[in-house]
Amino acid sequence: MAAVLIAASAPGLAHQMLLPAVPDGAASALQNVRLGLGHRPPHGPVVLHSGSWQLDLPKLRELQRLFHTHGLKLCRVEGHCEETLVAAAAIGLPVISNRGAEDDGSATGEGHNQASGAIEALTGRDGLNLHRGTLRSGDHLEVGGSLLVLGDVNPGARVRAVGHVLVWGRLRGIAHAGCAGDANARIVAMQLRPLQLRIADAVARGPEDQPPHGFCEQATLVGGTIRIDPAEPFWPVADA
Repeated sequence: MAAVLIAASAPGLAHQMLLPAVPDGAASALQNVRLGLGHRPPHGPVVLHSGSWQLDLPKLRELQRLFHTHGLKLCRVEGHCEETLVAAAAIGLPVISNRGAEDDGSATGEGHNQASGAIEALTGRDGLNLHRGTLRSGDHLEVGGSLLVLGDVNPGARVRAVGHVLVWGRLRGIAHAGCAGDANARIVAMQLRPLQLRIADAVARGPEDQPPHGFCEQATLVGGTIRIDPAEPFWPVADA
């Protein structure tokens, strides 16, 4: 699966490049990023979310050169692989460790409490709101702009956004995009199998069949009905 490039929601902010959650032995990070960049990526700074990928100095320098050829500047690396963070720091890049936000659901009690209280922290903010970590049953996130969850949304968890809902993981709870009435809002996930979907005032149940292999999925409102299709290469953040 290709990496995903999320365009900055406003001028002066960094774009976000997300590597697939699980490193694929058949594809290198460079190949994933190249596929994720597409033909016409936006210019400017970019944050690399490396997850559990182990990237040494030569690989990071190669990624820097690839970004540069597309008019992008690698400005920060975030992940939970110590070797990658050490290598990034060695070439002068700022790093952020996300060791408490692995997608395997084993977050600490402190991380779970942060997720449960995130509604107070995020409600009312415009643009892209980022939450790292899996949301469990009983968790509820609501934001004023678009929401990006780096983790799963488990059954019993709810996410709600005035803009788009983007899940870099499995969406199996309840998601409501365009909660203020925006019929152009989308719900995008690596695996879209929610208990319930809502876009603006439309409501639908999630599909029961298996997701297509190698594709993210998106839900959009078409003619008043929620439709699920393979997601577009660029996630819809720039217009949020």
